[in-house]
Amino acid sequence: MQLIKYPSPQEVDAAMAQNEPMLAAISFDGETAILSQIDEGVEHHILLMKAGFRDTDIDQFFRIVFDRDGADWTFVCPPEYKGIPFKDKRIERFYKDGFSTISEFLHQIGYLVGINIPKRYRRHLDMLGEQSTL
Repeated sequence: MQLIKYPSPQEVDAAMAQNEPMLAAISFDGETAILSQIDEGVEHHILLMKAGFRDTDIDQFFRIVFDRDGADWTFVCPPEYKGIPFKDKRIERFYKDGFSTISEFLHQIGYLVGINIPKRYRRHLDMLGEQSTL
């Protein structure tokens, strides 16, 4: 996985050493991750633009806010994710792929922390209810 540290590797490493809150956008294919201290990156779509991507590329990235205490996943499954037409199956695949890809990213940067989906992003998971095979 290629890591893009914005605005620089030195500044990102220093922020991580101080356990500053961080933003990361990790591509769905797991090939690229962009990370920044939260005050520098501001929002995930802004971080993408600062790193040379289009803000509309946001639907191609898993998005987390993290520190040494844990990672909060902004769980927003795009309607066209992997071309899966059925919403419940699409959300299940997104969930499984996201946990795998995000875990790999966190491990690569040395963060062995849990991944949390905040309540405000759980509506998709909650709608699956008992039928979910997660």
